[in-house]
Amino acid sequence: MIPKLFSFQDWSGSLIIASLAGAFGSSFLYGYNLSVVNAPTVYIKRFYNESWDRRYGHVIDGGTLTLLWSITVSIFSIGGLVGAIITTPIVKFFGRKHTLLINNVFAVVAALLMALCQLAGSFEMLLLGRIVMGIHAGVSLSALPIYLSEISPKEIRGSLGQVTAIFICIGVFTAQVLGLPEIFGNEFRWPYLFGVIVVPSLIQVGILPFLPESPHYLLLEKNDKSGAEKAFRTFLGKDDVSHELEESDAQRNVKLESVLQLLRNPSVRWQIITVIITMACYQLCGLNAIWYYTNSIFSEAGITHQLIPYVTLSTSTVEILSAVSSGLAVERLGRRPLLIGGFGLMVIFFAILTVSLTLQNHAYWLPYLSIFCILAVIASFCIGPGGIPFVLTGEFFQQSQKPAAFVIAGTVNWLSNFSVGLLFPFIQAGLQTFCFLVFAVVCLAGATYLFFVLPETKNKTINEISQAFAKRNKVTLEGREMSQFSSETKPSEEQEHNFSSTLENGETKNSIF
Repeated sequence: MIPKLFSFQDWSGSLIIASLAGAFGSSFLYGYNLSVVNAPTVYIKRFYNESWDRRYGHVIDGGTLTLLWSITVSIFSIGGLVGAIITTPIVKFFGRKHTLLINNVFAVVAALLMALCQLAGSFEMLLLGRIVMGIHAGVSLSALPIYLSEISPKEIRGSLGQVTAIFICIGVFTAQVLGLPEIFGNEFRWPYLFGVIVVPSLIQVGILPFLPESPHYLLLEKNDKSGAEKAFRTFLGKDDVSHELEESDAQRNVKLESVLQLLRNPSVRWQIITVIITMACYQLCGLNAIWYYTNSIFSEAGITHQLIPYVTLSTSTVEILSAVSSGLAVERLGRRPLLIGGFGLMVIFFAILTVSLTLQNHAYWLPYLSIFCILAVIASFCIGPGGIPFVLTGEFFQQSQKPAAFVIAGTVNWLSNFSVGLLFPFIQAGLQTFCFLVFAVVCLAGATYLFFVLPETKNKTINEISQAFAKRNKVTLEGREMSQFSSETKPSEEQEHNFSSTLENGETKNSIF
């Protein structure tokens, strides 16, 4: 089992290049922009005050400055929501690969706006740049998973998905390194932190055009069978791709469900509720607050201003290691224990963090305990809640329902992200050291819900997962085809494919689909 985890026999050279180039210009930039505003916080606020003073003859009052900074941080999520919503028509019209390429226009425009804001004396340019960069992130986190899932063999789709998560972590780490005072994290060079955004975009633009479009898109949307066959051969690294062509072509007549149709479908009611709660907890559990406001949190923990940038590097290092470990463990331990256990551990460490921050002046070692708790919270998040919510969204729904399901998940994701970025400074100011108890309550509620509702989905088909939810959804799984799965023996891939096709074509009279 362990050797297979490290086997690269299914990874062709083109597939590796596509995954790295795609992730570097997409999910890497998402992670980078989550963290990039953290290091220059003091200098950006000073720039806001100087700009305001030049225009109106006085500096901004404390409350307005806090609100303006909160908007700067959280408005990235509003752009992300817009990007997530517009992705579906863009990928359908332009294709998966070309959507990623076109998306780089948003990144370059955002980089120029934010990098030149100080020179122009306009903080509005920084705000606008954050919105545009958010649109890039929203498109990236939707289009990239679609592209990678459609060019990879089914045996490594989970591992390929983890490449996206790992590059998010690497993006956060890179922003922290470049934000060190010796590099760009100082009063004179902080705009360069935003200017370097163009580098990953240009690298992606230089590589992706030489790689094929998604074979699924070429076959089903463009009716280009020869192009699809060539793309399959390139990405899979083999000559005989007839089976892949047949599998892809079988989805030609599947009718997609709209978001409204999915919300009205009683057979997936609890799946939708579970996705909404899991995705909300993913954002509201407090980790984004740590990403956005790491410096101020470490300052509250008693770490000196000079040491904070270097201590901050430890957070993303732990994050990367935990993400890699989760990718190796999720198929062995299952989704349920990692997800519930991750939220449960976060409750414990948030509680300890609250105590250590409250009593930090009573013992010299308490600030170090606070740092440990922050690292432990990050590790607990990454081993389960950090990636599994997206996996569950893909596993809960059949093919015709997945686009609408991801729109719902993305909407909840970005709205929750916006709420944390906007409200956390006020929560921190009002509750002070007790602010993390709010996140502990969210994690506890999420873990409790998942303990009672979430079935294990590891190695289960969509039909078996639907059966697990059937009683709660108050639907009965009947019909001749369903009896094929009633025994304890797992069906063959051919049986499962035929059964799923029957369901999607609406031929099962009383099925939940």
